[in-house]
Amino acid sequence: MNYAERMRNLRQDNDLSQKKVADMLGVAQTTYSQYELEKRPMPIDYLIALCKFYNVSADYMLGLSNRKNP
Repeated sequence: MNYAERMRNLRQDNDLSQKKVADMLGVAQTTYSQYELEKRPMPIDYLIALCKFYNVSADYMLGLSNRKNP
């Protein structure tokens, strides 16, 4: 599973809309949608923010591990 799939799954598991997560990151919903669809690379600072928001490790978010927390 890649990071875009993990992002989408975490968002859906937490019953959040793309708009809600985009607002938290300070980006437009369309921009966030492009991150989930892998049409635009996600900046590392947004990856870090999402890891903190969802309380998961970067390894989990990137698909390098199936353990959410180290």
